[in-house]
Amino acid sequence: MREAACPKHMVFGPCGGVRPDLACEMGSHRCPFTERPAVTWPQRPAGGPVPFSSLLDAASRGPVVLTDLTLPAFDRAAVGEITGILRGSCDAVLVGEHQNRPDFPPTLMTGLIREAGGVPWLTLTCRDRNGLVLEQELAGLRVAGADGVLCVTGDGRAPGVRPDVTQVFDLDGTRLAGLAAATGLAVAVPEAPHAPPRALRPERLLQKQRAGAHLAVLNHVGTAAELGAFVTAARGLSVTLPIIAGVAVYTDERSARVLQSFPGLELDPAPVERVLSSTDPLSAGIDAAVGEARELLAIEGVAGVNLSGLASARGETAAAEIKAEIGRRIRSADD
Repeated sequence: MREAACPKHMVFGPCGGVRPDLACEMGSHRCPFTERPAVTWPQRPAGGPVPFSSLLDAASRGPVVLTDLTLPAFDRAAVGEITGILRGSCDAVLVGEHQNRPDFPPTLMTGLIREAGGVPWLTLTCRDRNGLVLEQELAGLRVAGADGVLCVTGDGRAPGVRPDVTQVFDLDGTRLAGLAAATGLAVAVPEAPHAPPRALRPERLLQKQRAGAHLAVLNHVGTAAELGAFVTAARGLSVTLPIIAGVAVYTDERSARVLQSFPGLELDPAPVERVLSSTDPLSAGIDAAVGEARELLAIEGVAGVNLSGLASARGETAAAEIKAEIGRRIRSADD
């Protein structure tokens, strides 16, 4: 049964946007899921063979690089250009969904990325689609050739952003993951180790695994030690999913501050300020991301990294070139 006090109608909360004072990201009231144990997935754990995915296959053999595909909206040429820049520097690209900037539908984006030689993982959120449309999207992604889908509840829209458009939230990310797995897709789920209440986060990931997830993509944490503690706690609960750790990519003031503004994640302020105060922030930012990636990949249980963030205020092409350089350096160290 959906939690009536949750504006997102979640069953398997809390979401990753809980505020430090335990308030809801969409209101001033306390998140109702912070006052109880994690909700247990009611069905038997999903079983059966794992759908083929080149990213999952690569993760079974060694560390992988998943790179956020940052694009100008509704620009077919840019999809091809930026996918081409990233091709060869990562094992797959991750297409996000933004509460303030719509883009091509996931099935079309899948085809465009495939045409450009990329391996597409598509994010599906529950904010803008009812349950029936989510079923259609999942079926379409399988036919279109998506390598996998990241199932998330989705951020609520910020005040004043498209007030004429409703926010649906028929499902939450955990239930969407179960639906996606039943469709036959490879399924990734997010988790926010730093978001309060931290003690619930490993258990939530276990329930997402029980729902049918095959991969976990984590939000940024402040330090490698914090990530290590989360992974240890999750493994202690019998979480066996390959875990992809977030690596922050920033090379200037804007790209750093955008990441720092997101709820549910944390950046260590010391390396951020070292990059921004450097005489060459571009090189320093690339070095910082490569160093963070190597540190996180040294943690037992971490199967790969997600290069995440705006990367540069100079535009999407410059950002892709930065991420491609970081990805190549990470992959060369693993050869």
